[in-house]
Amino acid sequence: MPAKINLPSFATTEDVVKELKPGYPVYCLRLAELKRQARYFLDNFPGRVMYAVKCNPHLAVLNALYEAGIRHFDTASLAEVALVREHLPQADCYFMHPVKPRAAIMTAHQVYGVDHYVIDHEKELDKIVDVTGGGDGKVVLVRIVTPVHEAQYQLSDKFGISAEDAPALLNKVHAAHFQTGVAFHVGSQCRNPQAFVDGINTALDVIEAAGVPVHYLDVGGGFPALYQDDSPPELEAYFEAIYAAFDQSRLRRDCVLMCEPGRGLVASGCTLLVQVQLRKDDKLYINDGVYQSLSETLTGKMKLPARLINPKREITAEYQDFTILGPTCDNLDILPSPFHLPADADEGDWIEIGQTGAYSNSAATRFNGFSLKPSSRWMRRRCCRGISRSFESGST
Repeated sequence: MPAKINLPSFATTEDVVKELKPGYPVYCLRLAELKRQARYFLDNFPGRVMYAVKCNPHLAVLNALYEAGIRHFDTASLAEVALVREHLPQADCYFMHPVKPRAAIMTAHQVYGVDHYVIDHEKELDKIVDVTGGGDGKVVLVRIVTPVHEAQYQLSDKFGISAEDAPALLNKVHAAHFQTGVAFHVGSQCRNPQAFVDGINTALDVIEAAGVPVHYLDVGGGFPALYQDDSPPELEAYFEAIYAAFDQSRLRRDCVLMCEPGRGLVASGCTLLVQVQLRKDDKLYINDGVYQSLSETLTGKMKLPARLINPKREITAEYQDFTILGPTCDNLDILPSPFHLPADADEGDWIEIGQTGAYSNSAATRFNGFSLKPSSRWMRRRCCRGISRSFESGST
């Protein structure tokens, strides 16, 4: 079992406020929710589940997923490989960045025993062969470009080989005596299960054209989380679509189907508690922003649910929209979508922001001196009631 991470534990976010009165941002981890979501993926996805560590690498998050049964981790840098292997020595790491420094490949292979890699160019294959010596049970997956359907982030501009060129690369992987695989990514926060079907069909065309045995098919991430004013299909619809396409294929029976969930696995496992530093009319200045935990509100236009907390006074039942501004001295540090909060929100109040388990702490910067460490804190929340797309009911 992984080493225990001791975090202060509270029943509700209100208890955090009452006891700590924090003037710093607080991540409220919902470990039971993380484990519940992990078990849902493990029980329902028709294959191997790899957690995308870049989404949230906090050790308490990794612990919760491991304790729930996640044993495979999508690590896209040497630092992530080291983090997982040193903290979870029994876990399996997959080096899933298509472009890796030779030194990182060498350390991952020689020190941490990594033997699964992804590429999208023959020069990357040459690096892996040179550094690791080729074959001998190692796995190399070829990442291909696939059609994009209703994804918030389109990822094929940077990575992926075309379906026309992929068969030749797959043959080179096979000729180097690696176990072969095909991988793709439909884009982050994908709202259409058909994207996975089209991706699988494109992969099958590549495999047929290559004419080599394929041991792995990785459908990547893209499984959506529930954000404000966003209604993607249930995860079950994605799993069913993937299973149907995979089951109808003519792949070898021992071909391993894999996925790499990130936000769909952990977004709901954390909320962020911030404090209002100033009110100017319908503007609220808070102590976190787009350069820290809330970058996805800008880059991905994610609308996050929010609710006001102040145990010392009765909050009005009247609501209005507020523009939310972060702590830095930069004009870009403004959330593009307003928070709908009680009309009497003011300095000293706290706001709990939901669905912040994904790409929050992991994407934070130190810009303008506003670092998350040590100015932020992590807490455990034992209670998991009522965290969804809206906090207006006031439940926690």
